[in-house]
Amino acid sequence: MRTVRALTAVALAGGALLGLAGTAAADTPSPSPSASSGGGPTEAGTSFRTATAVKVGQEATADASTGDYLYWVLPLDAGQRATVKATVTLPAAASRHGAASWRLDVYDGLRRRQPCMYGKQAAPAAKDAGAVELSCTLRPVRTGADTWANDPLPGAYYVRLTVVDLAPEDLGQPVRARVRADATDTGGAYAVDGALSAPLVPGITAARAAEADGKQPAAGIEPEGGWAGGRWSDRWIWTVAGGLLAALAGIGGYSLTRGSGRPARTPSGG
Repeated sequence: MRTVRALTAVALAGGALLGLAGTAAADTPSPSPSASSGGGPTEAGTSFRTATAVKVGQEATADASTGDYLYWVLPLDAGQRATVKATVTLPAAASRHGAASWRLDVYDGLRRRQPCMYGKQAAPAAKDAGAVELSCTLRPVRTGADTWANDPLPGAYYVRLTVVDLAPEDLGQPVRARVRADATDTGGAYAVDGALSAPLVPGITAARAAEADGKQPAAGIEPEGGWAGGRWSDRWIWTVAGGLLAALAGIGGYSLTRGSGRPARTPSGG
C-alpha cells in the first residue's frame, strides 16, 4: 500500500511540475503584432548610423530610389527568433529596361551579417514584375557566446534592403519598400550559461552610466518590456523539475525493492 502511495505521489508531482513548466513557457512575454502594428515609420536611413528605428511587430514603409541602401534597426532580446520580411513595389514595367535582383541582409549590434536559417534572402524581379518579396528567419538570440563565435546576441539588429543587380538605365527610378519583423520566444531550449553585461546597442554604456549617476538617460533602442538580459528562462523550471522527479523516482524504487521486512517465522538469532 505504501508503494502505491509513493508511486501515486511521484506521478502527481511530475504532472504538477510539467504543468508549471508549460504555463511558464506559455506566459513568456512576446511582442504582439496587433498591438504595435500601427503608426510605423515612413522613411528609412541610408547607413548604419542613420538607420530608422522600428519596433518588433511594426510595419515600416519608405519611398526611395532604385539603387539606394535602405536601413532600419530593431531590438531583439535573448530567446527571440525573428523573421524579417520585405516587399518592394517596383516602377511600371514600361519604364524599366530589364530585370533586377534585390537583397535583404540583417546585421547584429557588432555589424556582423547574420545568416538566415531559411527564407528568400535574395530574389530576382522580372522586367514585368510589379513587386518582389524577400524574407529572412534568423537564429535564436542567445544570452552569451564565445568571443570567436558569430552567435546572435541581444541588442540592435540592422535590416538592409537594396538592389544588387539591374540595368544602369533603371538607377534612380522610384520604388516603395515595406519591411516588418516579427519574433517568437524559443524559451529555454537555446539558453546558455552567462550573459552580456549590456545589450549590443549604440550608446547603451553611456546611458547606463548616466542612469547610475541619477541622470536621465537618452532614449535608445529597447524592447517594449525592457531588456531581459537572461535573468529568467523556463530552463530553470525544467532543471528543478528533473531533480525532484529523480528524487521521487528514487524513493519509489526503494519502496519497491526493500521488501516487507524480516519474515515472521525467522528465529531472532538466525
